[in-house]
Order: sequence, then C-alpha cells, then structure tokens
Amino acid sequence: MPAEPRVAWEQRWHPLREEWILFTPHRGGRPWIGETHKPADVDPPSHDPTCALCPGNRRLRGENPPYSGAYWFTNDLPCFGPDAPSVSGGDELYRTRDARGTAEVVCYHPDHGKTFVDLTDAEAAAVVDLWAERHAALAARPEVDHVLVFENKGALVGTSNPHPHCQIYAGGLIYGHVEREAAAARRHFDRTGEYLGQEVRAREEAGPRVIAANDHFLACVPWFARYAYEVFILPRRQVASLADLSPSERGALGLMIREVATRYDNLWRMPMPYVMAIHQAPTDGEDHSTFPFHVEFHPPLRKPDTMKYLAGPEIGGGSMTNESDPNEKAAELQAAGGPHYKRMAR
Repeated sequence: MPAEPRVAWEQRWHPLREEWILFTPHRGGRPWIGETHKPADVDPPSHDPTCALCPGNRRLRGENPPYSGAYWFTNDLPCFGPDAPSVSGGDELYRTRDARGTAEVVCYHPDHGKTFVDLTDAEAAAVVDLWAERHAALAARPEVDHVLVFENKGALVGTSNPHPHCQIYAGGLIYGHVEREAAAARRHFDRTGEYLGQEVRAREEAGPRVIAANDHFLACVPWFARYAYEVFILPRRQVASLADLSPSERGALGLMIREVATRYDNLWRMPMPYVMAIHQAPTDGEDHSTFPFHVEFHPPLRKPDTMKYLAGPEIGGGSMTNESDPNEKAAELQAAGGPHYKRMAR
C-alpha cells in the first residue's frame, strides 16, 4: 500500500460510533503553560492492610477470603440494585425507569502491587475466563440488557484503589457507545452483507498502525482514534461477546491486553493510566450477531506530564479533537515492545 499522508486539518469518520473526529496534529506541540502532572512510578506493597481488595481484609460490607487467583465479589455500593424500587411518574418528555441489576468487582491478583503487566500467561487467561463466566451468569438475568466490563487504571482516570482490579456493570442500561455500535453494525451488514468489525480489522491489518498481533487478535491505533494513544484490540473472526470466545481465544485476549499495557508502560518508562472497556453485544434478547466485539484503551495522557483535557469542543460541542497523527503514535508504541521496563532494569 502507498504511504499514508500525514494528517493535517482533517475530519475522519468513526464507523463504529458514526461521528466525525477532527484531527489537528500541527497543534500537538503548541506552547503549554497549563496544568501538568508529575509522572508517577511508585511501588505499592504486596499487601495493604487498609485496602478493601486485598485478601483477608474487611470491606464496607463483608470480608475478602484469602484468595489466591482471580476473584470477584458484588460491589458493596453498586450502581444498579437487584432490589431497586419500581419508579412511577414521568411522561414522554421526562421519562423514568428503575435501575435494576448489579455491579461486581474482579480482582486480577491477590498481590496489591501488581498490575496486568505482571500477570503470567495463565493468570491473564484466568482473568478473561472469569470475565466470560461472569458475563454468562449476568447475561442470563432477565433484568440485564448489557454487561459492561471496564478497568480504570491510575489516579488520573479517577481510580480510588491501586489494587489490580476491574469492574462489571450489569443492568437494564445499554451504554450509549455500545448502543450506537450495535445499530451501526446492523445497518452496515444489512447494506453490504459484511461485518463492520471485520472490515475495520482488515483495514487496520493492512495498514501501518498495528502495534501487536497474535493468532486470534491484533492491537492497533485506529485510523479514527479519538485520543493520541488510543488502542483497539480486534478479533480475527466475527464474535459478538465474551461468550463467543473459545478457550484459546480467551487466552490470546489475556496476552494481548498484557502486551498493550506493557507497551504503554514502556513508552515513557512509567505506569500509563488508562480506561479499558470491553465492547460487547447487548443481552436484551435481540439479535446482535453482527456486533463488533473489541477492547478499547483510552489513555488520558498526550505527553508524560500532560493530559488530553476534554474542554470546549468535546464537552461543549460534543465532538472529539485529536491533536496527533495515529500513524506516528502507532510507531511510538511499536517501538515500545519487549519486556516491561522494570524487568529490564533488574
């Protein structure tokens, strides 16, 4: 394929979300006298007696067993409630409905000081296996229309506890991005007979933005990236949810998540904060076989000490501006491969 020209003053269509992204990479090096954040590289202890996620510690409601692997429990303060009261009132303009469902916490490892990059192959696979197990159990509940698995890593994205963990929200709310992706994929299939997610995967696989790949998945900075170092993990075959993954695919997904997290940390030799979300089909009983299952990583940093702030265009206008070239950011992450920088320093 011919080399892609450098992005400049360009809008790109995000085919999954069906929205325009404005690219202005010439502004990435603009003078900055705003707020900066000192890069953090701390070594938490392997056990914190004040941590509500460590083995054997008390939580707000309950106590953790002395677990030795991936472990889940119902969130002590869930955003959805299994006994949420029925609501009444409202009208067509100001509608209301109950928020029934549940929320769970998944601890990746008993060691408080580890992150996903520190998991062994078997431990990473066990986390994905547990996600699939919880997805199946939660999707079977009649009040659950969507299961959202996500990880907030680092203080800059608001995590309240550094213990390696993620959360699962399962209720009657189909989150907005997933709802749009489901509709976009269905329309694309009806129009072309092709799976939207697989078309995106094929485009990315043929381009310069793939940063890692294995037999079942590839990771890339997508052509339509909303953030400077945004990464998608895309499956090599059409699957709609965690429930569709074979045991070997679940293992491969764990390895790919670890690979992306390792490259993030190696980029600036510091733990990279990010939001990771697993985008999978709703569980509302409708046919979502065309849904483009994938994993998204959204790091908030555009430089080691500088955030990508959501301001006027994003919050006020409702559309993202990316001050970077996805090809260049992919090249940086391609160069950040190999063992984790902390292991190299030993």
